[in-house]
Amino acid sequence: MKTVFLHILEKYTHNYQLTNTLWQEIETNYSKRNRHYHTLDHLEDMLNQLHVIKTEISEWDATLFALYYHDIIYNPLKSDNEVKSADLAVKRMRELHVPSAIIEQTKTQILATKSHEISSDNDVNFFTDIDLSVLGQTWPIYAEYARNIRKEYAIYPDLIYKAGRKKVLNHFLAMDRIFKTEKLNSKFELQAKRNIEKELRAL
Repeated sequence: MKTVFLHILEKYTHNYQLTNTLWQEIETNYSKRNRHYHTLDHLEDMLNQLHVIKTEISEWDATLFALYYHDIIYNPLKSDNEVKSADLAVKRMRELHVPSAIIEQTKTQILATKSHEISSDNDVNFFTDIDLSVLGQTWPIYAEYARNIRKEYAIYPDLIYKAGRKKVLNHFLAMDRIFKTEKLNSKFELQAKRNIEKELRAL
């Protein structure tokens, strides 16, 4: 994870003190004690899956920046995590003198993870699909994800958490397609719906 991140930054700066500081910020934020799913493991899983479809991505650097920054700000009590994460990404990328077009693409991808709606930009669709790919994994992996999400919302009692969780899960089921790209839809859609329905029955 660190090696890939630093390799991207080397394209834009040779200030190694800055690049190491930026990595430390990412590592610290994703390693906070209140995180159980939105961790470095989540980023690594996404990175591995993105490498599989790398040839489908038009702007690889923007997608990688989006990967590392899309959950850098995460507070389960707030609804503006994506906006704050995008703002921080923009700030850091400007410090690195990344071209504005790449910055804007990164921002768009991060903000898209709030609603996961279909986009006219296929890079955005691939990124949001990968972000949701845990939904389409085998049941044991999905069940572990669900348990970790519950831990992140531990401040809420079951009565409140279950109502909110049901709303989120039903939102996904109501979508025409959870996964917007053909490649990932065929890979994950059916299993994701089965997993979501199974979790709903258990709530």
